[in-house]
Amino acid sequence: MPHAPQHADVVTAELDSALRGGPFHVALRAAIAARGLPLQRVQHHLSRHGVKVGVTSLSYWQQGARRPQRPESLRAVRALEEILELPEESLIRLLAESGDSLSGGQRSASRSYRSLVEASGVLDQLLAELGCPPDGGLHTLAHHERLRVGARRELAGRESHHIVRAHRDGVDRFVAVHHGDRGAVPERMAVHALENCRVGRVRRHGDTGVLAAELLFDTRLRAGDTFLFRYGVEDGTAGVSREYVRGFDSAGGQYALQVCFDAAVLPVRCHRFAQASAAAPRSGCQELAMSGRHRSVHLVEPRVRAGFLGIGWDWE
Repeated sequence: MPHAPQHADVVTAELDSALRGGPFHVALRAAIAARGLPLQRVQHHLSRHGVKVGVTSLSYWQQGARRPQRPESLRAVRALEEILELPEESLIRLLAESGDSLSGGQRSASRSYRSLVEASGVLDQLLAELGCPPDGGLHTLAHHERLRVGARRELAGRESHHIVRAHRDGVDRFVAVHHGDRGAVPERMAVHALENCRVGRVRRHGDTGVLAAELLFDTRLRAGDTFLFRYGVEDGTAGVSREYVRGFDSAGGQYALQVCFDAAVLPVRCHRFAQASAAAPRSGCQELAMSGRHRSVHLVEPRVRAGFLGIGWDWE
């Protein structure tokens, strides 16, 4: 087969070019072609890395019809770099760059797609240090959050109340994640166990403002058991806060978010919003009226979908 080496050289050159300049889907397609792997084999290798991605999703990714956006999908991209024998961060970098260009000016008030990708990679690292698998063995039945915005207009802290159900035996902890606003200093944050749990190991990453903390239960849950616990995070380490966003990997139970403002410094308007993914435009925007002597706003979602929900506010 005299033409095989020449063909291999062409494929390798195409891959090198795609990894340098992108876009993401072209580089992914070139990498899969260079390794000669059918998508079914790629899916099999991903499953061995503990990541579940369908063949259809892989096909869409390499065609550019869809983009990896959820945390589980971003874990898959990092696994693909290893499976396809690519330089570390090569695909993630292209994904982040293309995400920034796609978002344009529509998302200037929110964290960039790049920062979300970087935070996802950091979170993987912190969870690995805590020995926490992607699936912690718990389904969320209800999650109620209360956010405090202080007199300096900063994210002063938040409190979370979880109602969960175990879907396997032996679950005895939950890993709480807090992503501060730009400039946040995790080393100065504090985690407090408020009900039915105690604080275990805590990991922090200063560059992205991410904190991950073990909350240890006082019992081992069996499959089907329900459990209630509550914890808080004291922050107050960043500058002016303008929104709070909560991401959901999959559909689940009820979610409620309340944002409480210092009486001396109130925003001029507040609104709720949703996003199907980190790179998608925002939708479902709705103005929220202040309540509780004009100091708080809230949203309630009876059953969340995969994606993002949040509340934003404008200062004078």
